[in-house]
Amino acid sequence: MPKPKVASIFWTERSLQNAISIKEYLISNFSTKEVDRFYSILQSFEIAVCAFPELYPESSVRKNIRRAVLSKVLSAYYRLHKGKIEVIALLDNRCDISQWI
Repeated sequence: MPKPKVASIFWTERSLQNAISIKEYLISNFSTKEVDRFYSILQSFEIAVCAFPELYPESSVRKNIRRAVLSKVLSAYYRLHKGKIEVIALLDNRCDISQWI
């Protein structure tokens, strides 16, 4: 089994705004249990992608962008850039992503 790589992760301003918007939506429409689950999903994603940066497949539209499906309704888009993992966006899978990519 190959030894996992450990890379640093960087969240862009856009991805942080996406996370804040999702959190606000969850707070206003659901219980704190869903907010806690959202944070747990993000933490699991960070651990996995830091250890294995090429774990998730490349986008068919843009070769340097990778899409990680975190849950039924949540995906993270990231790229490997200058030795770091750069999270570009968090998106709801139910929306039309063609305008984002």
